[in-house]
Parts: sequence; structure tokens; C-alpha cells
Amino acid sequence: MRTLLALLTLFSCCTLAAQPAVTENRERPRCTTIPYASAADADAAAAQHRYGAPITAWTFADGRRTALFTVPFAWANRRVVLTIGSVATDYELFVNGRRVAYAADGNTPADFDITRFAKEGRNEVAIRPIASEAVAALESWKRTAPPTAVGEVRVTSPATMGVRDVLVATRYNGAERAEAQAEVGIVVKSHALNPRTVRLEYELLDPAGRTIETGHRSLTLRMRGEDTLRFLTRVPDSLLWSPERPQRHTLRLRTQHEGRYVEHLRLPIGFRTLEVEDGRLRINGRPTPLHAREAAPTVTDAELRQLREAGCNTLRLTPGAVSPRLFERCDSLGMLVVVQAPIDTRDSGSSRLRGGNPSNDPAWREAFLERVDNAYHTAKRHPSVIAWSLAAPSANGICLYEAYLRLRSYGDPRPVCYPAADGEWNSDALTFE
Repeated sequence: MRTLLALLTLFSCCTLAAQPAVTENRERPRCTTIPYASAADADAAAAQHRYGAPITAWTFADGRRTALFTVPFAWANRRVVLTIGSVATDYELFVNGRRVAYAADGNTPADFDITRFAKEGRNEVAIRPIASEAVAALESWKRTAPPTAVGEVRVTSPATMGVRDVLVATRYNGAERAEAQAEVGIVVKSHALNPRTVRLEYELLDPAGRTIETGHRSLTLRMRGEDTLRFLTRVPDSLLWSPERPQRHTLRLRTQHEGRYVEHLRLPIGFRTLEVEDGRLRINGRPTPLHAREAAPTVTDAELRQLREAGCNTLRLTPGAVSPRLFERCDSLGMLVVVQAPIDTRDSGSSRLRGGNPSNDPAWREAFLERVDNAYHTAKRHPSVIAWSLAAPSANGICLYEAYLRLRSYGDPRPVCYPAADGEWNSDALTFE
């Protein structure tokens, strides 16, 4: 028995050691969801408010980016969360000199719960870019030494029990298609160590600002529990989001605990249906030819306008850090987007044998799944996003098979593409003009 336990322990340690480039202590990815202290702050999307502020005054020394932030007394009995928009490579996070987390994917926004590391008053945060060999193997598009730039960083104080994410699904019922049925799911998460009840109030406004749906629910969750509250609404075909008419609704949320409002949120939402028939995309039941151009995630507003004027209606993003503002901009312009997961292993060659491309090495499975999950969850709520690309050319194999199955498991109708699959099953058909 002792020998068996020793062998199992050795196998477990080997398995853990064989998981390169995997994040530690990051919260699960989600779309941008910022809690505000008041409805006025939420409507104005205030950069600084009672429960949050950007961190901007950085200094660089000894390979680290360092800055100060303040935790006011008003944040007592709330959480402290640090959101890092992007870092040029993998990185470690330190708060008040203590290592808090490691992020293997610096290309997508990351939330870190630093409640137990922060203190009331002045605090220090430090970000140390690493540029490890393991991450370099997944990011062949960075053929020169990566810069140490850090994107937007925010510190916020969400309620102990509050809105974690918002999900949207839209479908037609029957053949008439005069209106669609939209479902909004509001994910509520508790970080409390005891049961807690929250009252969630919601209001949905149409593109003209008229209230079309309102209501409230009370929800009790056990210790660190999570649940999703859903409501349905009907959306006339004339008010659906489309590339020609990129109109969006507005969702207002507020949560109340023990008779006191603890957070307010305001989110733009585009309702539209999407389906693919024989590789052809249909939005709101209408054929939508995809006039696509490849574009870097750093594409500017001026470049977007030039692409539109040239007849392009679809961006096929290349790998790299994507700002949520790009998705917001494409939502408002009606520009369609194919999101690229930040995976590019072409420098490892095309061999599927041991020691060849990581795409066919089970040791890299978690690293691949993390990156496709991050790409999916940070972009899923945007109506402009019409497809996912698993990787830039990275051979093929078990890790990309698993990545395809993971995205399909979410029940999302948007196709998952991987042109380098060479006819294998882990790529859906989607025709570009």
C-alpha cells in the first residue's frame, strides 16, 4: 500500500509539473462588468467613483511596474479586486510585497481578488513581466523581445454578493420572424462565508431609451454560491442589432442587501440572432456576406473607418491583446469580428510526434483551454462577435480538439473556425468573400 501511495504521489507531481503556462489565482474570465456606487456614476461610466478608480501613476524599476492605490474605509466588508487589462507577456502580481498571482495569458483582461492582501489606506501593487519560454512557445507572433508595457489597470470594490456576469441569447420562435425572443441571464455570485440574500432589480431600455422590461428577484445563496437569474423579453425585428443598423438596448441593474443598495451597473446589449447554413452566415434570418480583412487587435478608429469605406464588414483579428473598447467600437459601428484565441505555435514546427508542436502534446491541454476560455468569455456578450478562431497556424492535435469541444460545450451558435485543421472535424465551415 505504501508503495502504491508513493507511486500515485509521484504520478500526481509529474502531472502537475507537466502543465506549463497555466495561471494561478485568477478569477474566472467574464465580460467587462463594472459595479458603480450610484446609478448616475453607472450611466456616466465614471472613471473614478466611490467603489473604484484607475491606477495610472506607474514607475519602472528592477523589472517591475509599481504603483500605489488607496483602499478607503467605505470599502469595509466589501471585496477588493484588481483588473489588469493586458500585459505584453505572462506576469506575476504582487500586493504590498506579497506574491498574489501568476497570469500565463497576458492578452486578455484578468480579475484578481486581492481582499486579503490589501489593507485600509495606502497600498502598493507591482506587476513583474516574465516572458517565460513556455509562454513564448504559445506566442510565435512575438518574434522579437516583447515590450513590458502594461495596459489599463483598475481597482474596484464589488459587493460581497453581487453581479458576476451577464449572458444574452436571442432566437426566433416559428417562421414569422416579426419579433425575436431574447433571454438575459444575470449571474450572481456570493463570496460570503455564510448564506446571504440579495434583491436584484433590473430595467431594460430599448434603443430610444424607453423602458420595455422591469422587475426584481430575491436570491439566497449559500457560502460562496452562484446562481443565474433569467428574464425573457420580446424584441421587434426592427429593433434587433445588425451590421446595417447597429442599435443596442441598455440593461440597468442594481443590487440591494438589508435595505441598502450596494452596487449599480449599466450595460449596452445588442440582441440579434445568428445561424450558419452551408457555411453562409445569416443574421436575424438574413444572408450576411462576410467581406473580411485581417486586422491587428490594435486597429484604430481611423483604420476601422477606412476599412468600412473600402467595403470591409468583418475583421479577422490576429493574435494579441484585445481591448474591450475595440469590441464596443465594433458593436457601435456594425463591424463584425472573428475573435482569435491567443495561440500561435508555428515556431514549433508541424510534427505531431513527442517533442514536436504543443498542439498535440496533452501536457499543454490546460494552457490551450485557458486561452480559448479567456478569449470566449471576455468577448461573448458583444453582438459584433460572430465567430471564434482556435489558433493562428499551430499544426493540429489533442489540445486543439479539446479546445474546439470546450467552445462547443457552451451551446453558443457562433461557429468555431480553425483553417489550419486541414479538413479535420475541429473547424466549422464559414465562408468569407
